Amino acid sequence: MAKYLFVAVYHNLKCITKNTTMKTMTKLVAAAFTAAAIFIGTNVNAQTTPKSVWRLGVGLEGGIPTGNAHDYFGAQIGGTARLQYGISDNLALTLTSGYYNFFAKNDYKNVGGDDLGMVPVKAGIKAFVSQNIYLGAEVGAGFETSLGKSTKLIASPGIGWANQSWDVGVRYENYSGQSNNYGLVGLRLAYGFGL
Repeated sequence: MAKYLFVAVYHNLKCITKNTTMKTMTKLVAAAFTAAAIFIGTNVNAQTTPKSVWRLGVGLEGGIPTGNAHDYFGAQIGGTARLQYGISDNLALTLTSGYYNFFAKNDYKNVGGDDLGMVPVKAGIKAFVSQNIYLGAEVGAGFETSLGKSTKLIASPGIGWANQSWDVGVRYENYSGQSNNYGLVGLRLAYGFGL
């Protein structure tokens, strides 16, 4: 099962890459998923997220835009809240929302461009593949609050480390829709607690 999941994620990431930087990032993400698939295949009992327990994490986000967005925006900063529910001792469902701000580059500002704001709403899954290490995948919508004010489809694979209080994750996030696709390589540092 993990092998098929890896192949599907790798194929989708490969289809959205268009330049050398994105191809390199795709290879890194694919390597991370391959390593995780090996861990899943060995049936590790991580027991990092308690079954039937609700948790809330509040996080600070930072990232580097990729693809078309890299030409116009230099960095992304935001904040998110993530609600998590353990469906087993090593698998949890997530719901994440917050606000991202993509900061416009000076060249773009000089021709009338401005920052891009976005409200993401994503549902996902976290699978702990070894003690404190997890793979995550989220899908949802991103509502742009400026510029075109369009809605983007968000697809986001990631990998991270979490304990009872802290969660540090790295992800690739792809935004697509209205013939305008771009991405983000992001880092999230969050503090979490049980509800």
